[in-house]
Amino acid sequence: MKIYISIILLAYSVTSQTQQSLDTIYANDKKSVALFFPTPIRQGITGSQHFVFTYNTETEQYLGLLQAKSGATSNLLVIGDDGSVFSYIIAYNKELQQLNYFIPKTNSIGNEIPKKVEDINKIVKQDSLLKIELLNPYQYRKEYFEKFSEHLLTKRHPVQKVKHGNAILFSLKKLIYDRSEVYAVIEINNRSGIDFEVDYINFYSVNANKRMKSSFQQLKIQPIYIYNFPNRFVNGKTTMFVVVMPKFTLGSSEKLSVQIKEKNGNREMKL
Repeated sequence: MKIYISIILLAYSVTSQTQQSLDTIYANDKKSVALFFPTPIRQGITGSQHFVFTYNTETEQYLGLLQAKSGATSNLLVIGDDGSVFSYIIAYNKELQQLNYFIPKTNSIGNEIPKKVEDINKIVKQDSLLKIELLNPYQYRKEYFEKFSEHLLTKRHPVQKVKHGNAILFSLKKLIYDRSEVYAVIEINNRSGIDFEVDYINFYSVNANKRMKSSFQQLKIQPIYIYNFPNRFVNGKTTMFVVVMPKFTLGSSEKLSVQIKEKNGNREMKL
């Protein structure tokens, strides 16, 4: 037990002033709550699917936006580009007293990057898995994601959803629930006569209920891992890839939306 306590203290550099109880940030589905961090955001994770934290994944920025559906209290973990870690309790509330939060550097609960890696190695020479998990909650599962995704691409899957557009066939072959993740097997058949260079791919949970506020009709789902995704879809070829996302469920009025935008072009694929 003493060894594990030492690892946590070293890996996260937590001082004696670490908060005993985390601050609570409230959000709802009517407004976006803005969180301004002292360092650009590299990663943001919510503990439950009815909370959505969005930030610029293409270019690191200081701003993140939080929205929420009604449900149980959860947590938000944000990691800055310098390794600083911020953790908050997040809760749904119909009425919001505060819409903007300016997070000071002193609110960091520690650092993702160990300050004394050599000391950790001495303490736990035979426990490399634990060290990796402390540094990145998904890093130690990367090999599993890769192997399972590779396995899925060797299987034949009946098409669940397909869309034609601009001579490009866009197909969702399968959604597979495994452990705490969802694997989306996607196929692109480019028959447009021109290569499709990819700018970005985004995933959203879309609410088709017209009575919902427009600000909450589309919520971004942040992928954990993408396997075999190319930087371009070559003309005349079919490409299959797998996207790993945190487990989610869709209600009767909700749909999964996949959007791929062309770089230096106007084409956009939506499914």
